[in-house]
Amino acid sequence: MSSVNAGARLDRLPISRFHRRIFALVGIGMFLDGFDIYLASTVIGTVLKTGFATMEQTALFISATFVGMMLGSLGAGFLGDRYGRSFTYQLNLLIFGVASIAAGFSVNITMLIVMRFLMGLGLGAENVVGYTAVTEFIPARLRGRWLGILAMIFSAGLPAAILLSTYLIPSHPSQGWRTMFFIGGGAALLVWWMRKTLTESPRWLESVGRDAEAEAILSDVEEECRRGLQAELAPIAERPPGPRPSNQFSALLKAPYLGRVVVGSIVLVIINAVVHGFVIWLPTFFILQGMTMTDAFRFALVMSLGAPLGAGIAAIVADTIGRKATVAIACVIAMGVAYIYPDVRDPMLLPFVGLGLTAPIFALMAMLFGIYIPELFPTELRLRAAGICNMFGRGTTIATPFVVIYLFDTQGVAGVTMVMEGLLAILALVLVIFGVEPARRSLEEITGPGAIVTALPRRVRPSRVAPRE
Repeated sequence: MSSVNAGARLDRLPISRFHRRIFALVGIGMFLDGFDIYLASTVIGTVLKTGFATMEQTALFISATFVGMMLGSLGAGFLGDRYGRSFTYQLNLLIFGVASIAAGFSVNITMLIVMRFLMGLGLGAENVVGYTAVTEFIPARLRGRWLGILAMIFSAGLPAAILLSTYLIPSHPSQGWRTMFFIGGGAALLVWWMRKTLTESPRWLESVGRDAEAEAILSDVEEECRRGLQAELAPIAERPPGPRPSNQFSALLKAPYLGRVVVGSIVLVIINAVVHGFVIWLPTFFILQGMTMTDAFRFALVMSLGAPLGAGIAAIVADTIGRKATVAIACVIAMGVAYIYPDVRDPMLLPFVGLGLTAPIFALMAMLFGIYIPELFPTELRLRAAGICNMFGRGTTIATPFVVIYLFDTQGVAGVTMVMEGLLAILALVLVIFGVEPARRSLEEITGPGAIVTALPRRVRPSRVAPRE
């Protein structure tokens, strides 16, 4: 058994410059990830309007993104558990950046769809590895808050993409969408260069037997924290008893992890279908209903502000009322607003009701993608398990554009929102009944052999030497 005890040593640390540096490097990449995923919501409306693509080809464009993201999520899981978080994180950003710039030079829709698939490979990996990397560094008592903030940064990519599109695309529709790809790809390559020295996770290093490297990183981090605190650190908690979880893939096919994979896959399938079956299509819905391109983007911009707002709310409540309660409340609110949304006719009121719908949806996105899924599995299996859950989630959205087109053509926006309501009800029931509650618990406690966590632990008063966060 390793003597490093990385989990307990990281969990007793105060937040320091080290944590903020890691968070900033990951957060910049996650913002670009969100920016480009939601870039599709502006591109598809534009290429339709200019005749660069047909409705069916735009559906292929969206589906190609999610085929790439599905494979990227799965590949990142296996690469990240085998070669480390830092290596995998850099590789996916490089793939995304190069493909994004190439997409801007697309001579036809076929080339754009192919480049979008390659971009999807990088996007899918970035999402899985980014949240996992932060999960393994942030102390348990603050993990929900910081992961929620990271999800808020990711979600800010939606209004940023729409805002930039509002200024770049309407004035030059045939070239503006290309500029958007150039901006995203160039920024990604800049961040790739900045992140070349991203610190590897000591938890992962310990899990693969690289104890000396883990010890060196932990010693440096502890010394940095002591200097900032100007006092001795809190005592190290004892390692949970029992052997380390197996790093064999077959462990995911047994209790307790198989059930968690199933629940994780179901909830990600549903939230992907909701977001990419409604939010991504908002500008297109508006354009097809007769709005000008400029007005459609402005309406969508107001509604998109609900993305960082919802994720920010999730960050605030994740460690207080817990993951399961947050999900249940957000589902109920989203279902209620979705019910009235199709009947809103006032053009001044419509975007604000839409904001009220996107906020709880993105609270769910933050909670499920950013906070909940990475907490459910041991370090040895974390990325592979998260990659599998994300693979199923992304895989479902391959068919979503075609379903959305059918519903919109036959029943309008009301048909789309009705399906959303049913999916959200299923999500809430599955997580509340079958999910575990990881809030304020160490990753090792949540994921140890035979661990079953169903309720929030009591709050523990911090040690006198522990700093205020």
